[in-house]
Amino acid sequence: MEAGRQFDPNYWGEIDKLGPDRAIAQLAERQHGVAARRQLLALALSAKEIAYRVRIGRLHEIHRGVYAIGHSRLTRRGRWMAAILAGGPGAALSHRDAAALHGIRADSRTLIEITTSRRRGARPGIQAHRATLPADELIAVDGIRATTVARTLVDLAAVISVRGVERAMAEAEHRRFGDRPSLGEVLARHPRAKGSGAVRALLATRANLASITRSELEEAFLAYARGHALPEPQLNTRVWVGDDSVECDAVWHAARVVVELDSREFHHTPTAFGSDRLKSRRLSVAGWQPIRVAAEHLHTPELAGDLRALLADPAR
Repeated sequence: MEAGRQFDPNYWGEIDKLGPDRAIAQLAERQHGVAARRQLLALALSAKEIAYRVRIGRLHEIHRGVYAIGHSRLTRRGRWMAAILAGGPGAALSHRDAAALHGIRADSRTLIEITTSRRRGARPGIQAHRATLPADELIAVDGIRATTVARTLVDLAAVISVRGVERAMAEAEHRRFGDRPSLGEVLARHPRAKGSGAVRALLATRANLASITRSELEEAFLAYARGHALPEPQLNTRVWVGDDSVECDAVWHAARVVVELDSREFHHTPTAFGSDRLKSRRLSVAGWQPIRVAAEHLHTPELAGDLRALLADPAR
């Protein structure tokens, strides 16, 4: 993930004083191989000169008034930049595509989502949302103007499932994004945004999970195992790893499966992170199958399916 920077309103820069083709090449270099017609005109090219470069193959129209420079084979970031330029001044990558840019959610759709304050006609390959974006809810990532992670999460809630937003939030937390304004502050600004209620509920749930104690998590896990008809494990028991033994939270001895419960109270520090991984590695080397479980995993059926498959595996 490349580092982002707060969006600069003077991003497009001043008119280049160099020769037109060299200036166009510089523009293409910082914009992933694309440029808007208005930018080419600002570089002192005339409409006839632009048309001539299109005719001889130096410019290739990607969207109306947006050109790939030199060739039409664009990278994904080039396609994102072209869509933003097609949206007009102030447009930004948003929603699913901003999430993909930030690395918090993959997206394979061919449509590119942008947000713009301008009313524009439909453009093939672009899904435009209309809104005025505050400057501090914008960021430039590798030169691509996009909504911040916090604003992106709020926007995502309007177009994907709550589960999808929850996963994107978890990935943003894992990558330690620290936007200002924060997610809570963006929600306060846009209390009636579509999907804002779902994001508020997820934030409240995560706050409750953050305060759960080890004993409460053990009780919740035991209730989860019983509720999904899993064999009952032994809690807080020791298993052998080589010539030593370690205490584990939940153990199925016959299947050699171990569950380690990650409460934030005990496992959210750098020291705990390292020791947890060392313990998991030692268990794996000794022939155990360690599974790390956080409180939020107890609200989904996937964990039960994974444990059931491990416990039923005859190879274990």
